[in-house]
Amino acid sequence: MLNIGIIGAGRIGKVHAQSIINYVHTAKVTAIADPFITDETAAWAKTMGIENISKDHLDIINDKSIDIVLICSSTDTHSAISLEAIAAGKHVFCEKPIDHDIGRINAVLDALKKAPPSLKYMVGFNRRFDHNFRAVRKAVEDGKIGKVELVKITSRDPEPPSAEYAARSGGIFLDMTIHDFDMVRYLSGEEVVEVYTQPAVLVDPAIGEAGDFDSAVITMKLASGALAVIDNSRRCAYGYDQRAEVFGSAGAAASANDANSTVQVSTDAGVTGEKPLFFFLERYMQAFATEVMEFIEAVVNDTTVPVDAQAGLEAVLIGIAATKSAKEGRPVKIAEIA
Repeated sequence: MLNIGIIGAGRIGKVHAQSIINYVHTAKVTAIADPFITDETAAWAKTMGIENISKDHLDIINDKSIDIVLICSSTDTHSAISLEAIAAGKHVFCEKPIDHDIGRINAVLDALKKAPPSLKYMVGFNRRFDHNFRAVRKAVEDGKIGKVELVKITSRDPEPPSAEYAARSGGIFLDMTIHDFDMVRYLSGEEVVEVYTQPAVLVDPAIGEAGDFDSAVITMKLASGALAVIDNSRRCAYGYDQRAEVFGSAGAAASANDANSTVQVSTDAGVTGEKPLFFFLERYMQAFATEVMEFIEAVVNDTTVPVDAQAGLEAVLIGIAATKSAKEGRPVKIAEIA
């Protein structure tokens, strides 16, 4: 039985703890650490059977009984804690992104090169584990749609974050769209070589005053010459809009939104159905569980992790290029950033 320590007891840390307890039978969560842990969270951890609760993440890093570290803390701590965990010989699952700084991501990559090959490091891009997107990817892999020519992704949040959050998030392209950049790479099986963004503030002027955008259309060129388009909005009146299509020389594969049911009611007044699931916890809860299960399987079986640190770097490179494009009003090649 593998022992897991979770660093970060916020929303995502709790989601992963619950997923492991419910679905994973080869590992257990024995410790959780967060400098801001509350009595309420500590009580919750006890009900989950988590024995060790601390405000110091080094208690987990230095605990020789812990095999795996899940980094679910704030983004600005990810790379530093990654380096500490790798140095301690722990397997690491790190929520996206590893960092917003390329130099610090490369420091993690360098540490992994020096670590034993059996040490596993995975980045948490949970959408790759969604049943809809996996089915689209499989259609592409199996050659059912022929040569990929166009990828289209719609990603719209049900409601905007606060302006305070926007100001410290790294910007929409490194906070929100980074998932979609990873999806373009995943669904197409290709690398992005150029990015052009058309950003706007259409939802909340305070987000613009904080120096960010709340809406954007991003176009990309892929290595083969294929194209990709992403549309983002921080507000969607009908719920969490998450759709993708890959169009190819022999056809297309497209995914629709998940809802509580697929029932449509048809009457003389019109045709009605369910709205999409409200937000990411409702839509991607099973994906969160699946990604951690597959990471632990890679640790147990000493196999390749589904999303490695290099994939984490590539998504950030695209995000930085998109941010540069928004500021300069021109297409930006990934090679300029890399």
